[in-house]
Amino acid sequence: MTLSPDIRQRSVTVNGIDLQVLEAGDPTHPTVILSHGFPEGAYSWRHQLPALAAAGYHAIAPDQRGYGHSAAPRDVAAYGIEHLTGDLDALLDTLGKEQAVFVGHDWGAMIVWESARLHPERVRAVVGVSVPVVLWPAPPTQLMKMVYGDNFFYMLYFQPVGPAEAELEADPYATMAKFMWAASGEGFVMPTEMRPMAGNGLLTDMPMPPARPWPWLTEEDLQYYADQFAHSGFFGPVSYYRNLDANYEVLKDVSIERISMPSYFIAGAKDGVLVMDPGGIERMQSSLPDFRGHALIPEAGHWVQQEKPDQFNETLIGFLNTLP
Repeated sequence: MTLSPDIRQRSVTVNGIDLQVLEAGDPTHPTVILSHGFPEGAYSWRHQLPALAAAGYHAIAPDQRGYGHSAAPRDVAAYGIEHLTGDLDALLDTLGKEQAVFVGHDWGAMIVWESARLHPERVRAVVGVSVPVVLWPAPPTQLMKMVYGDNFFYMLYFQPVGPAEAELEADPYATMAKFMWAASGEGFVMPTEMRPMAGNGLLTDMPMPPARPWPWLTEEDLQYYADQFAHSGFFGPVSYYRNLDANYEVLKDVSIERISMPSYFIAGAKDGVLVMDPGGIERMQSSLPDFRGHALIPEAGHWVQQEKPDQFNETLIGFLNTLP
């Protein structure tokens, strides 16, 4: 792994567990917490950490519980939203900070949106990346079963413990290569038909990706991700999804208007999440009290901060610089 010399690595104890973190910038400067998605890690913010530091911010990105060399509890319930938001809340305590700007990508976006609802006093502003704020009208897996029936949907495939881990851990290098390519701006292909749940896995129809380097991912980058998951396995990362219904119960009576701090949204224009949730941006515009807009970065897919780091950094820092 090659990181900018401006990035520091250390371990912190938060919320009863140890997390590995990457960090850049002066700790006395305003803090930005970067929350990664699935299946990534703090390394996914490697282009943002030094850029934020250069712009006058203190940026810190944890390998969240279950990822990399951070603690990986073997209890599904340990990956519920109260623990995930509690980790970031406790991270602020270790930094001696009252507030930070929370920026989250993919699952990290869900964590920071819910941090803003559960711990609003700690969130100076919130930026969702790729995943808009979601307001479930019923337990999520119940809704997914209504939509997909006996057809494959990865979040339903992830619910039983065992099958997803066996598939994804069989060859972490191939898993990461296929997944990273399939969700990228270059590799994303809109499915034309549903396939049955029985006999299929997450990787079943994913094409073999082209050889590295890709314009945004080197062989070293890919090998680092593969090594991280060879160490951690996928139980923790997949168990985030196994708490969707439990999270719904925690949050169903918590008003969306608690996200009253400045909020913003960034995504790649070719992000498949926007295909699955075409009304997400309009929902944020209508439901978030201080929603300050969105940016869709051309040609980028789901891994927007890695695929188009310069454009992403300019957009993010531009928003941060508007904050009082």
